[in-house]
Amino acid sequence: MRVIGQEEVRARLTYEVCIPIVRAAMIALSRGETRQLLRSIIPLAQGHMFGVMPGALGERACFGAKLVSVFPENFAQGRQSHQGVVVLFDGESGASICVAHAGEITAIRTAAASAVATDALARPEAHRLAILGYGEQARTHLRAISRVRRLTDVRVWGRDLARADAFAEAMSAETGLAVRALAGARAAVQDADIICTLTSSKTPVLHGAWVEAGAHVNLVGSSYAGPVEVDHDLVVRARLIADSREGVLAQGAEVLAAKAAGLIDDSHVVGEIGEVLDGRLAGRQSPDQVTAYKSLGHIVQDLASAQALMEL
Repeated sequence: MRVIGQEEVRARLTYEVCIPIVRAAMIALSRGETRQLLRSIIPLAQGHMFGVMPGALGERACFGAKLVSVFPENFAQGRQSHQGVVVLFDGESGASICVAHAGEITAIRTAAASAVATDALARPEAHRLAILGYGEQARTHLRAISRVRRLTDVRVWGRDLARADAFAEAMSAETGLAVRALAGARAAVQDADIICTLTSSKTPVLHGAWVEAGAHVNLVGSSYAGPVEVDHDLVVRARLIADSREGVLAQGAEVLAAKAAGLIDDSHVVGEIGEVLDGRLAGRQSPDQVTAYKSLGHIVQDLASAQALMEL
């Protein structure tokens, strides 16, 4: 059995490799070529969670699962918040063939998926990026989205301005982009073409009234039913595209909250990013439309990434 550790994942699963892999995986998902169950989450003490995500890339293709723990306070201690493994099985023999570092795959493929959605839904000329959150996903999202749009202005906001400043300084040095930390989320998203919500907040950090016409929003931080990063106004206003429509209707917190308030029904989630990529669903319909991609993260992204690492 092949064991692929964190450093190998980081070195070999580059965005140039991962973005096309995730794009193809999401098309396959929306075509019904893959097999998967909704994730199962076991709540633990102190807000910790353990999740299991099973799936298969096809009837005779590789299959497996991601086993992952989520410990949000790890970030402050210099560790990944997501810890675990992706286990891959051979589709012909049924043998377990690979165990790969789930935390690093999750960090990279999540950002790659947002880059895929941004490329499909943001205006071609979009160049101002706002990032709400300064954790690991903030770093990976900046790296990934810079591969699909020519960014000239990057703003970051987080509850701790000193940490946001440190993020801005480090990422400016790494990317050569002008990354600035702002003291307020509203100021950070002003005039932004692309917005990524990447926080662990349980209440909205982004309000629809702050979002400019024509912006694209990646809703990423809340990955289970419960915490909401954006208010009802943004959900109602946006053309909402899911990674998995079934998953978002069952576990997408912002969608469930707006539905419970009687503001939307299931039809408001117009479809999946794979359908947009496949040409079966319109993405952005006008330059002034606000688009939103709701990302829960999907097992096909993990399995396809692990399989690629086996084959590279």
